[in-house]
Amino acid sequence: MPYPQARTEILIGTEGLARLKAAHVLVAGLGGVGGYTAEALGRAGIGRLTLLDHDVVSPSNLNRQLLALHSTLGRPKVEVMVERLRDIDPTLELRPIRAFLQPEAADDVLTMRHPALPAGSETGPGYDFVADCIDSIACKAALVAACHRQGVPVISALGAGNCLDVSRVRVAQLNQTQVCPLARELRRQLRELAAPLNYPVVYSDEPRRPPLPHQPIGGDTPGHPRAVNGTISYLPALFGILLAGFIIGRLLETASAHPIA
Repeated sequence: MPYPQARTEILIGTEGLARLKAAHVLVAGLGGVGGYTAEALGRAGIGRLTLLDHDVVSPSNLNRQLLALHSTLGRPKVEVMVERLRDIDPTLELRPIRAFLQPEAADDVLTMRHPALPAGSETGPGYDFVADCIDSIACKAALVAACHRQGVPVISALGAGNCLDVSRVRVAQLNQTQVCPLARELRRQLRELAAPLNYPVVYSDEPRRPPLPHQPIGGDTPGHPRAVNGTISYLPALFGILLAGFIIGRLLETASAHPIA
């Protein structure tokens, strides 16, 4: 069988690869950002991945989401992601959770007591890192607050919609972000939850283009009609790769030179 991480081992060494193999990361949300995050983590050799998403692949995903193909339309994203990762590296331990993360269930996900987890998951090790790629702001805030309560490192993806400029995407602490409207709302909700704001996020400080006015489009996120953001193929992918790179750097303890360390 081919050795998927042979080139990675040249870069980070046997010890580094073993550290990644022993790690367990939760990727919450497998849309435009999370799909790329999960694949980059799996290709790098993260040994255990828990993948959380409630949605199915829809036609509106085709312009930007890694999992979106005509052959996958209508299929659950967690199912497609598991198949893809196992095709890359059959040795990965993958735990799919097909569920919408309700705010009150955030602690259950982190303690592996969520009813949608596979049997026996509650006996496994905890998470070494959480990649928050959730769209819903209330659910995002609940997950981040739960991570802080339980001492689990977390990094969030903020809004990639209505942006085009790759040079404006960066990693910073949430309390140091500028321009991003999702960051402002997340700070507000985290303050209400008495959660810290000094944790890493990927965001863009590009001034936003206007979204499509409020109307239902279906297939993506349950709820009332809302404004529809414009998206481009590469911005969510860039967010996802930056999330994965930050997590891997921290797991390898090579991120100490990063300005937000």
